Amino acid sequence: MKTRLIISDLEPKAYEAMSALEKYLSTSTIEPELAEVIRLRASQINGCAYCIEIHSKMALDANVPTKKLFALSAWWESPLFSEKEKAALKMTDEITQISNAGVGDDTFGAVSKHFTKNEIAQIIMLIGTVNIWNRMAISTHLFHEE
Repeated sequence: MKTRLIISDLEPKAYEAMSALEKYLSTSTIEPELAEVIRLRASQINGCAYCIEIHSKMALDANVPTKKLFALSAWWESPLFSEKEKAALKMTDEITQISNAGVGDDTFGAVSKHFTKNEIAQIIMLIGTVNIWNRMAISTHLFHEE
């Protein structure tokens, strides 16, 4: 598969805006381990091989245990994830697949038990941002060259 185009080359200002959003997210109060698990989960749902590769490595660099990464595709059944993590992952699944049924009241309630309103806003921005990156990579056939 050949890369179709490089958005950062063609639209550098748009790419800079995305990078600024990432810079903001790096200052959020969401733990880096959880942020990477969220990014990886959204990338799994979207089928973005490029982002799965990046966020798997970043999750490992953030000290997420390997066995947790192996269980991520079935997080709801795994005892490796805390209730807090499960709430964030359920929100990740529902926002990433928003056209299915939106974000349920039960999901929002579960997230509200573990996170402040500001943290919930940060999580929503994080999920939205990784979904944009996924869509950019998938639509342009972006991949890592060996």
